[in-house]
Formats: sequence, structure tokens, C-alpha cells
Amino acid sequence: MVDIALDIKGLYKTYSDGKVKALNGVDLTIYKGEIFGLLGPNGAGKSTLINVLTTLANKTSGEIIINGLDFAKFPSEAKTYLGVVPQEFNFHWFEKVEDIVVQQAGYYGMPAGEAKERAEILLKRLGLWDKKDTVSMKLSGGMKRRLMIVRALIHKPEILILDEPSAGVDVDLRREMWEFVRELNQEGVTIILTTHYLEEAENLCDRVGIINKGNILEIGTVKALLSELKKDTLVLDTVGEIKGLPKRYRVIEEGRLETDLLQGEDLYTITNELHSKGLQVTGIRNKTNRLEEVFINKVKD
Repeated sequence: MVDIALDIKGLYKTYSDGKVKALNGVDLTIYKGEIFGLLGPNGAGKSTLINVLTTLANKTSGEIIINGLDFAKFPSEAKTYLGVVPQEFNFHWFEKVEDIVVQQAGYYGMPAGEAKERAEILLKRLGLWDKKDTVSMKLSGGMKRRLMIVRALIHKPEILILDEPSAGVDVDLRREMWEFVRELNQEGVTIILTTHYLEEAENLCDRVGIINKGNILEIGTVKALLSELKKDTLVLDTVGEIKGLPKRYRVIEEGRLETDLLQGEDLYTITNELHSKGLQVTGIRNKTNRLEEVFINKVKD
């Protein structure tokens, strides 16, 4: 148990009518120090799982162990290990930024002086210190998202749950948030995130779990899941005259080709072949998000 941050066994959530199982016997182990991604379509059970962990919803049955503590027996103590950033903004619109954060610290018994010091550190770190006296309703969407993260981190949780952290933010802010998540993880914080941005999972996560209709379909490292792809479609930027190429290459436009890299095939095969035809490859990228293809295939099965 020492290396396990969160251990879920046989977790069920059935609605009162008994017909819909939002969670259908979920087994999930998340290790300390990892970034774990939970992927699934709308209605798959991601938010229900988080709601059960945060006591916003009651489980029907099953066991939840957080840092070695049985959540059912020690809910208050177990919750101190968790910091949660939900999808929806749920702070008071007319309260000031700093007050929102400091008040949250009070719920965990943190003295006011310590709370103010930590709030300053976190607000500066996420670029919100100059907004500390601004009422939250006047913040931009990206700033509100960052405020949610600061509030979740104020009591120094060992596990941070991010529910769709990039929802409603622009690309630049999304990249900044990714970097911040990596920094937190390097400092020892275990990260659990749900996301619709499969690029996010591929860039951040050590392991991912695919959930659909309340069932965990598969859990594995990103590398292992990607290895299931039969082929990977690549876009190649080239310099030179395109002529006499084998059929495997499809011309998109002058200086740009598309081809399929088959499972087990080496990338050098392609670059060497093009070089023999007088073409220099100056850039290679995936045409589609590879993890997305795995995800779609799993959900279809």
C-alpha cells in the first residue's frame, strides 16, 4: 500500500430507479507520483467517479482507499489528501480572489497567517497576485480556471484531481497549464485528470484508463496503448522534386506527402526511401492524434 495513492475496488453507483449503473464495478489503482488520465465520452462515468471521491455523490457499493485510509471509515482525514478542480466554476462571484483561497484553507484547519502566506505563493506562481483584490466574476475564463487550481492546492494535497482542466481555455493557456501540471508532479504531487483533449493525455500522462458506460475498458501506459495501432499515418514535409515515388506515398501538395507507417516498421525505412528518390525530409508529424484512434477503437468494441 505504501506506493498506492488511490485504490478503488468494485465501485458501483446505481441511480435510485435501479436501471442505470453510472459505475459498474470499477477497479482502479493509481500509484503515488504518477500522472493518470481518465478518458471517456460524455456519460461514460468520469464525473460520477470524481463526485463519489469528493462525496458529492454516494457510492452504492465498493471500497475506496486513499493513502492507505478507508474512505468510508475516515472520510474527513482521507479528504485532506485530495485537492479537486471541478469542471464548473463554483466559487462566490462577489468574493475577492485572495479571500476565496484563504477561506478554503480555513476548511482544512490552516491558521490564517499560514494561509495568507501560501495563498500569496500560489497566486504569484499562477500569475494571479495582481488580481488578489479583484472579485472573481471580473476574471477572464482562464484566470478563473487558474483560481480553481490555486484553491485546490492551498491545503497542500498529495493528490490533485483535475476534471477537464483545459475546458474553455485557449491553446497558449492550455500549454502553460500542462507545464504547471508537470512541475507539480515533479514536486511529488500525484495527478489524476479527466480530459476530452486526447493530445493532453498523450503529452502528460504516464498511464491512462479508458472508461465507457461505467466500465473500465483498459488501463495501460500510453506507450503500450499506442503499440496496439496497426498503422500510424504520417505527414512528411520534403524538399526536392516529387516524382517516381512508390504507391505508399500520397501527395498532399508540393513539398508535402502522406504515408502509413505500419506496426513494427522503422521510420528510417521511409526517410531512406525518400532520400534515394532525391527528396530531403525536413519535418515529420502524425496526421491524427494516435491515442484518439486507440480510444475510438476501444469504445466501439
